[in-house]
Amino acid sequence: MPVRKQLRVVGAMLEREPGRYLITQRRASAVLPLLWEFPGGRVRDGEEPEVALVRSIKERLGIDVVVDAKASTMKHDYPDYEVDFSVFHCRLTDPLQEVSHAKVNSHTWATLGEMSELEFPDADARTLGFLLESEG
Repeated sequence: MPVRKQLRVVGAMLEREPGRYLITQRRASAVLPLLWEFPGGRVRDGEEPEVALVRSIKERLGIDVVVDAKASTMKHDYPDYEVDFSVFHCRLTDPLQEVSHAKVNSHTWATLGEMSELEFPDADARTLGFLLESEG
């Protein structure tokens, strides 16, 4: 039986104003197209998760963030691979930065409740469920 591919992935709960977090929509050409997700990306071999998150957000969205405490961690099995997904609380280094859409379809600043009305990849959806329960 082949070894399943394992990915380490990080995401940001990036809060600009109280209770509103940045989420991005995947491009139509991406894996899991047009689903919403917490911004972030893959952790490279030998890279610390916090460093990967700062790098990924800069590369994908053109904004600079400071990573604070970890919000959640979970493992999720997709059909072809396994994801180790860690989400961190983050903040903008400058609240006036504009989000670039060069590598995403769209973005919005949403409450956790508003996010529950949108479609997310399974790992993000499970994380959102956990965060909704912990807020309640």
